[in-house]
Amino acid sequence: MPLILPGNVASATAAAYSIDNSCRFNDGDSAYMTRAFDATQTSTSTFTISVWVKRGALGTRQSIFAAYDGSSEAGDDLEFETDDTLSYNGSGSSSSKVNTTSAKFRDPSAWYHIVVARNSGATGASNQVKIYVNGVLQTLGTNGGCDTSQFLRNGLNSRIGVNQGATQYYVDMYMAEFVAIDGQMLDHTSFGEFDEDSPTIWKPKDVSGLTFGTNGFYLDFEDSGDLGDDESGNTNDFTETNLAATDSSTDTPTNNFCTINPLAWKPVGTAIGSILSEANGLYTSSGAGTGNNSSVGCTIGFGSGKFYWEAKTTNTTTGWLGVTYEPVGGNADSNGYMFGSGGGAYGISTYTGGTNGEKVVDGSQTPNFFTGISANDIMSFAYDLDNGYFYLGVNGTYVTSGDPTSGSSGTGAIDAIPHTLGRLYYPIIGNGNYGASSVLQMNFGACPTFTISSGNADGNGYGNFEYAPPSGYYALCTKNLAEFG
Repeated sequence: MPLILPGNVASATAAAYSIDNSCRFNDGDSAYMTRAFDATQTSTSTFTISVWVKRGALGTRQSIFAAYDGSSEAGDDLEFETDDTLSYNGSGSSSSKVNTTSAKFRDPSAWYHIVVARNSGATGASNQVKIYVNGVLQTLGTNGGCDTSQFLRNGLNSRIGVNQGATQYYVDMYMAEFVAIDGQMLDHTSFGEFDEDSPTIWKPKDVSGLTFGTNGFYLDFEDSGDLGDDESGNTNDFTETNLAATDSSTDTPTNNFCTINPLAWKPVGTAIGSILSEANGLYTSSGAGTGNNSSVGCTIGFGSGKFYWEAKTTNTTTGWLGVTYEPVGGNADSNGYMFGSGGGAYGISTYTGGTNGEKVVDGSQTPNFFTGISANDIMSFAYDLDNGYFYLGVNGTYVTSGDPTSGSSGTGAIDAIPHTLGRLYYPIIGNGNYGASSVLQMNFGACPTFTISSGNADGNGYGNFEYAPPSGYYALCTKNLAEFG
């Protein structure tokens, strides 16, 4: 299936139309949007929904949109199931009107474009509901068709990011370009197209010229102060619940940013799903058995260039941060720990015990190398793969008098990092064997998980950082990778 992948240069450069913003939904915040329509639908049988999503949590039930009649679900519910299939319930009255894909969607590094087109008046269930993902019509292992439209119906609440029933299933993901067309059953080509030079790459199209119908809407998430603002011209605005301006993101289908990757996890103890949140931007373990001696990589690797990101820890009991050339733990020790002996990691420890200011270089640990990390410090990571050095800044000052712009001299670098042809380095997080909690808030530039008081972009204008990236260093995103990585 065609995907917009983080390392695919074509996906970063091919799109003439650019999506600038997305909205981050964190299930831990019970975040969602809602609108009670008060106008009569253009059609009670036909609508089309288009939305781009980048998944956070996998293997859990999450409702992308749903209708709510005031006491229970009213049908028209699109959700990821626990087996990572997509399921659309097109029922206003019958629980049998369910349509489920055969395909499973388990890539947290990629953006998926989902189109649900329905018309209860069509003959045969297979003609009533069609689901497209990244330009491909999905085979529906379960296909029950649909009946009267509920999602855009006046008198009902339409919800984005949660269902309504005995149990609420909130999403943990980014969403971009959420479009509802009231009264037309459109296919995928109204919202996206295959690139003519890279025909396996699916890219977005400008949707502003579509006819949306009475209760249709277009959420572009560009106004951080009003994320539910409808840009269709219908003023069908949605009300946000437990969403804030900080949930506005520049991680989009046309510029995909790095996040933590739950698939690149070498575990001892609790599954990674209980440790990651904020759409894979926040790492929280709570002591022995919940991430102890474990490591998790991130979604984007780089083989050349100079890249920058930040992190903040609210405690200093345990934690490691750096990069590795084995993103899924190929060089990990017997417990899956990447920062131990032979782990292939290059980074530092946030632990302030007997190993205050410890560094690790390809499995070799050096305690007390620099003044350590304190709670609530913001760390700057600057990796210069062109010259083979890495640097650490703490609260805007680089330790050991580091100068990330010093080039081949490597002035004040934490240590060297080899530039090996064909090798990719991935950001990585580790939790040490101290039986204590670890909280690491990552900021790769698109949607920080900690408060940014100043705001600084890289030299290409990408990212939102507390401290200015050094000259020549860039945020880890596909547009920068296309140029430097």
